[in-house]
Amino acid sequence: MRRFNMAVLAAVTLSTALSAVPAHAGEAGAGPGLAHCAAGACHFDVPPGTYDVRVVLGGKTASATSISGETRRSLLPETAAPAGERVTRSFTVNVRTPEGEPTGPDGTPGLDLRIGGSAPALAGIKVTPARHTRQIFLVGDSTVCDQPGDPYSGWGQQLPQYLGKGLSVANYADSGESTVTFLGNPRLWATVRPLIRPGDLVLVQLAHNDKTTDEATYRANLETLVAGVRERGGQPVLVTPIVRRWFNPDGTLNNSTALLVNGLGVDHPAVTRSVAAARDVPLIDLTAKTKALVESLGVEGSKALYLSNEARDNTHTSVRGATAYAGLVRDELVTRHLVPKGKVRVG
Repeated sequence: MRRFNMAVLAAVTLSTALSAVPAHAGEAGAGPGLAHCAAGACHFDVPPGTYDVRVVLGGKTASATSISGETRRSLLPETAAPAGERVTRSFTVNVRTPEGEPTGPDGTPGLDLRIGGSAPALAGIKVTPARHTRQIFLVGDSTVCDQPGDPYSGWGQQLPQYLGKGLSVANYADSGESTVTFLGNPRLWATVRPLIRPGDLVLVQLAHNDKTTDEATYRANLETLVAGVRERGGQPVLVTPIVRRWFNPDGTLNNSTALLVNGLGVDHPAVTRSVAAARDVPLIDLTAKTKALVESLGVEGSKALYLSNEARDNTHTSVRGATAYAGLVRDELVTRHLVPKGKVRVG
């Protein structure tokens, strides 16, 4: 599965500049925390950890501001503020090394935030260590991970924008990983497991790279992950894999390629559902959800969810697709009472 070179990311430049406006109309000088910001970006020299970020948005004219951070994580969706008014939003962000994929480069130290949107206006910003945070760990492959280079994006990269203060996404998904390699690589499961605290959620979506894994091994690996989470006091959640955009002539996705049945005949979504039922683990059936969405959009409409036009890639998602799929995950987290409704953003 695909990983971009960090040089590609470094070549991407911000097209919008930071609008630093006073915290109150008529007040002179920059708002609080803006000394850390310039040219559409803010940097805070903090050690690895979890941090609450509070932003004040708005200016003299109507504005619309979004915030991303670290390795292209969407942290706050575009938020409107009427002319002359201020809007306050808070979110919690995970800072770690490596800052993106666990087997990728370290990235830059500290917390880096980027200010975007169609009319950005940041009036103030404050970063403080988070005291009461529930982590949502992600165990997955390149369809989930923090992809370093545009136009690729994993759904886990888009999930943080749907969560409010007190919920933090720690995305340990990594390109090219199967259940076998995730368990076997010391930078992956052996690193994630000790970090899990009582009450944390651990979402597991691994299947795309289990192309040569037999059913008994695949099942045992999922059970190992579930047991490891529970031993730490965490809450495992099994997630069936997103579909590949591979249509039949009749406009359906009812084929082995689309529905992640490997060359040995292992039906990954079916095995995942079976393990969830047998081990009493919450299940997010993302295969069924993404299948329904892709089929509803049709052959042409669904291209925008994947990189069909850009790279003839019908496995990996675009930012649009990853955002839509992250929204499906958010909805399931709320529906299954895994996170409080009041802790998520709708839209």
